[in-house]
Amino acid sequence: MSRILITSAIPYINGIKHLGNLVGSQLPADLYARYMRGRGHEVLFLCSTDEHGTPAELAAAKAGMEVEAFCAQMHDTQAEIAKGFGLSFDHFGRSSSAQNRKLTQYFAGELAKNGLIEERSEQQVFSLADDRYLPDRYIEGTCPNCGYENARGDQCENCTKQLDPTDLINPRSAISGSTDLEVRDTKHLYLRQSALKDRLDSWITSKTDWPVLTTSIAKKWLHDGDGLQDRGITRDLAWGVPVKKGTEDWPGMEGKVFYVWFDAPIEYIACAAEWAEANGKDEATWRGWWNEAEGADDVRYVQFMGKDNVPFHTLSFPATIMGTNGDDKGWKLVDYIKSFNYLNYEGGQFSTSQGRGIFQDQALDILPADYWRWWLLSNAPESSDTEFTWERFQADVNKDLADVLGNFVSRITKFCRSKFGEEVPTGGDMTPEGKKLIEDLEARLAAYQTHMDAIDMRKAAAELRSIWTAGNEFLQTAAPWSRIKTEPEAAAADTRLALNLIRVYAVLSAPFLPAAAQTMLEAMQTDDTAWPSSMAQALTALPVGHAYTTPEVMFRKITDEEREDWASRFAGTRS
Repeated sequence: MSRILITSAIPYINGIKHLGNLVGSQLPADLYARYMRGRGHEVLFLCSTDEHGTPAELAAAKAGMEVEAFCAQMHDTQAEIAKGFGLSFDHFGRSSSAQNRKLTQYFAGELAKNGLIEERSEQQVFSLADDRYLPDRYIEGTCPNCGYENARGDQCENCTKQLDPTDLINPRSAISGSTDLEVRDTKHLYLRQSALKDRLDSWITSKTDWPVLTTSIAKKWLHDGDGLQDRGITRDLAWGVPVKKGTEDWPGMEGKVFYVWFDAPIEYIACAAEWAEANGKDEATWRGWWNEAEGADDVRYVQFMGKDNVPFHTLSFPATIMGTNGDDKGWKLVDYIKSFNYLNYEGGQFSTSQGRGIFQDQALDILPADYWRWWLLSNAPESSDTEFTWERFQADVNKDLADVLGNFVSRITKFCRSKFGEEVPTGGDMTPEGKKLIEDLEARLAAYQTHMDAIDMRKAAAELRSIWTAGNEFLQTAAPWSRIKTEPEAAAADTRLALNLIRVYAVLSAPFLPAAAQTMLEAMQTDDTAWPSSMAQALTALPVGHAYTTPEVMFRKITDEEREDWASRFAGTRS
C-alpha cells in the first residue's frame, strides 16, 4: 500500500464554475482518488476555495455583502455542488483560513531569511475613476505578444504569456472600463524566481513521465523571451493575508497583503492542517503528508489542473518550496502534474456574461451527476481541446450508459428473476462461453488498470466501456433465454456468471460512476467492493443462493426534445 496525496486546482470564489473547470481539475482528481482507494492505497484528497484578491471584493460588492460573508456563503455553495457531483474530497478547505494565513506568512519569512525576497519600488497602475490601485487582473488591454484584445495584466489567456500591467497596449480598468489611468510609484515584495531558475530547470527536466502539455508550458516560461522573471508577491489591497515575516511585522509593508497567486498554492498545505484539525488529528499527522523530513518521504504527490494554471504550479509554487527548503529535505514538491486543455462549448467558449454554456449547478438540475461524470471523463481534454455538443452528449450517454451498461444489468436480472427467482442460481459447471468471457476480461482488466495507473482517462474509459460491452456480447452468444430450453444447467451457470459480473462492474465503474456503482451493489445486496485480483476469482464472489434485487432503470435515454430544449436554453445571448 502506498500513500497518495492528491490536490486539484482550487476554484475561485467569485461564482459557480462551468463544466470546463470541473473536467480540468476536480473531476479527474476525484477519478484518480477513487481508483487509488479502490486499489487499497491510503489517499488524502484535498481541495479548497480560492478566496483572496480583488475579484472576491468586487463579487461581494455586487452581491451587497461584506467580503468575508460572501466568501463563506460561496464556499458552502461550491462545497454543495462538489458533493452533488460526488467529489470525494477528504477536506474542502478555504484559503482564507487561519492555517493558510499562518503558513503563508511562515513561507514568506523563510524565503526572506534565505535571501529570496527583495523589496522593490515599482510603478503600478492607479485608476482615477475608481480611486484605487488596480491589481493586475483588473487591468485589461491588448497583449503585446499576440495581439489578443482582452488580455489581463498578469497573463494573456490566449497565448499564456506572463505579463505586467504596464506591458498592455491601450490598458483600461476592468472595473469601470475607464482609460483614465496613471502610473504611480509603490513598494512591493518580489520572489526572486530567477535565482532558482537552474534548480527549477533541472527538476522539470527530470520529470520524464510528465504529460507533454505540462513540461512544454513550463519550459516555455523558463526559456522564451527573457526567461523566468522575478514575481511580485504583494498587492495594495485590504482583503488577503497581511504581509508579515512569520509572526513579525514587515516594515514598509503595512496595509499590504500577499498576492493571491502566492498564498493560494500554499493553501494546499494549509488544507491538510484544516483537515487534521477538523478530524481531531495532531500536527504531526498532517505534516507527515507534506514534509519529507517529518514522514512524507514515502508520499506520492499528484496535482490536477487546467493548462492556464501550469506555470504557477511548475515554477512559482515550486520556487516557494525550493527557496524555503534550501538544500535540505523539507516541504514536498509535486511528483506528477496532470494538466488539461480546454473544454469548449458548441463551437465557442463558455461565457458567464453571455450565459453561454452549461454551468455546474445547472447541469445537476437537469440530469444526475453520473451522466456528466461519464461524458466529461470519457471525453477529457487530455491531448487537445474537447468540444462539448448536445448531440455528442446525447449519443454517448444513450449508447454507453443506457444501451450498454444499463441494458446489461436490466437484461440479466429480469431474466434470472423470471426463470430462477431472486437468488443466484445453482446450475452446472462454467460453459465454454463463460470461460472465454473470463479470459477476455482478464486482459481487459489489465489494460484498464494500466491506463488508470497512468492517468490516461480517455483510454481508461474506452477500456471500461469495452468491459461492459463484453458482458453484453457474452449474453448474446450464450443466450441463456434460449439455452434454458435444452440445457437448463448451462443456462443457470451463465446466469450466475452474469450476476457476478454486475458486482465486478460496480467495483470497476465506481471511479467513473459512483452512484451507479452503489446502485449495482445494492441490487446485488453486497458491500463487497474488493478490487478483482483475477476475474476468475471475482466472478464467483456471489455464491449460489445469494439474494439480489432487480433495480429500476439505471440510465434513461435523453430524448431529442430534451436535447433541443437544452441546446436552446444554454445558447447564450450571442453566438
